[in-house]
Amino acid sequence: MANMFSLLLVILTLGTGIVWALDKYVWAPRRQLKVQAAVEAAGGDVDAETAASIAPQPAWVENAASTFPVIAFVLVLRSFIYEPFQIPSGSMMPTLLVGDFILVEKFSYGLRDPVFRHKFIETGEPERGDVAVFKYPPQPNIDYIKRVIGLPGDTVQYNSRTKQLCVQPKGESRCAEIVQSDVQESEFFEGFTTLIQIDEQLTDDLSHQVLVNPKKRDREMAYQPTPGRGVWVVPEGHYFVMGDNRDNSADSRYWGFVPEANLVGKAVAIWISFEFDRDPESIISWVPTGVRFSRIGGIE
Repeated sequence: MANMFSLLLVILTLGTGIVWALDKYVWAPRRQLKVQAAVEAAGGDVDAETAASIAPQPAWVENAASTFPVIAFVLVLRSFIYEPFQIPSGSMMPTLLVGDFILVEKFSYGLRDPVFRHKFIETGEPERGDVAVFKYPPQPNIDYIKRVIGLPGDTVQYNSRTKQLCVQPKGESRCAEIVQSDVQESEFFEGFTTLIQIDEQLTDDLSHQVLVNPKKRDREMAYQPTPGRGVWVVPEGHYFVMGDNRDNSADSRYWGFVPEANLVGKAVAIWISFEFDRDPESIISWVPTGVRFSRIGGIE
């Protein structure tokens, strides 16, 4: 859907842009010459309203030309600066909740054309701990959001029994366990089980919260690319990502690494957050029941 919208936006921008340019540099001068000729033929005795009616601008041309700057602005903003996204699932809880509407910084990982996604300007690369939006590798027409855990060349280990993450950065000789602290019961549940909330120090300057289910282990035989073995060596040009809701996230453990070409941008802020507390069977279940103003702000 996002790709189709981008394509439609490009087509509309090109179409209205061509009409705007033709009108400005071809059709408008012709209309002006026609008016001038009519005024001269009348001896100059023609009021402005009559002169304008001699060669009027067609309504479709006026509409297209006036719409072009607006559509072009939206295209540039959405393709190269910021794009809004809605969080559809709980895989990034507690960092992001269903109903959060976020802004994604499109220029964080390079500028790409909005249709073929070819990178034409390098602006930066993901850092460990970034909350990144990317094209889901098995189905690139779908956008996913996860946290970057492993960079190219890193070795990532995860023990689903102890919920312990270990990262060996490229070029280093040992795997360093990620420090966990402030372990406590969260406000979230899975069935009748209270999820545990943990502060995780992924980098020296980044601490974020994760959720784990103390009664649940990963489907380790579904790990990719090596079933049953929770160790991943990140290939060059790829990234290893995980959801903050560790036991309820389909991520790199199960479908592999994210190619650099699939990166969309970095999630930087929640601009609005809605609650949806209605019965899922209700015909108006999509209508928000409230606004979570406290969630508006930056994303860590």
